[in-house]
Amino acid sequence: MRIFHKTQIPFKITFYILFVLLSLFSCKKEKTASNKLSISKTPKGMLWVPGKTFLQGAKDTDTYAMSREKPAHKVTVDGFYIDVTEVTNKQFKTFVAATKYITVAERKIDWEEMKSQVPPGTPKPHDSILQPGSLIFNKNVNAVVNMNNYQQWWTWKIGANWKHPEGPASNIDGKDDYPVVHIALEDALAYCKWSNRRLPTEAEWEAAAQGKNSDAIFTWGNDTRILDANANTWQGVFPIKNESTDGFEFISPVKSYPANSMGLYDMTGNVWEITSDLFNVNYYKELDTSKTLLNPKGALKSYSPQNPNQVEHVMKGGSFLCHESYCASFRISAKMGVEINSSSDHVGFRTVATPEMLVTENQ
Repeated sequence: MRIFHKTQIPFKITFYILFVLLSLFSCKKEKTASNKLSISKTPKGMLWVPGKTFLQGAKDTDTYAMSREKPAHKVTVDGFYIDVTEVTNKQFKTFVAATKYITVAERKIDWEEMKSQVPPGTPKPHDSILQPGSLIFNKNVNAVVNMNNYQQWWTWKIGANWKHPEGPASNIDGKDDYPVVHIALEDALAYCKWSNRRLPTEAEWEAAAQGKNSDAIFTWGNDTRILDANANTWQGVFPIKNESTDGFEFISPVKSYPANSMGLYDMTGNVWEITSDLFNVNYYKELDTSKTLLNPKGALKSYSPQNPNQVEHVMKGGSFLCHESYCASFRISAKMGVEINSSSDHVGFRTVATPEMLVTENQ
């Protein structure tokens, strides 16, 4: 079963989207770490983010900021460990080998189960459509009539999944150090459960992205002129021509760009990263910004006026498809919603851990 983000749905299958609410059975939000626990060894591939107070949300000087990122507000988060990079193909491959896990994009579609989740009377789509797959960026777009018609550059590809990111004829041979993609929320949660990790909250993600800063627009500071040198994003005319002045036309290996001031890679660009927070366009507006929030865990309910009946989670960081003309999401405060069963070739994740979670791991 598939639920796709509103900006990713191919027109052909719009009327066959599944409205399924999956219970978040694993990787649940942990209680706030006390940070009084002694962890003798930093987990491999992770980095410690000290507790800090910072300004979450859109900064006053950010000309790209959207209403859902406002108002900015002070937040304090306790210290935590975070992956230095996005979860890679190699890491996910190890998880699958150990658990025999099958991702959402690989699973057979059951129409009997599906039809109970769509409006009554919805006709069964042809069997040729009811096949496992995922969304991929259409690299053959020659012209765009209307930039609001995102269906022009998204294609539903049967057989696309984490092992075959561009479809059944593709593979990830030699790409162990690329971020794993075609990951839905359920897949990320399953990986978390296996690895004794969890997804970061949006506040934790922004705290880590800020590095040693507390109110920067970008992971490197406030200078937009050095975007291409610091993040894998789109250069040229989106979505027709990517000039690849940064050296990569599409997705890149992790650590291909400089780390932020804390030593974290790809917090901007490359692939979007799923967080544990529910996406609600009104969440910031309803906060009491006169107070500093302590370890916020996001909205209680998901809400997007463009997709009111779906449960969406916040994803952060933007991707290799982000360009100022359409998706200026190469900023720390930027966010989009991703439906809980949606997957595509530009969405991945990274994990976090608290000292409390690691006590038994280090014994």
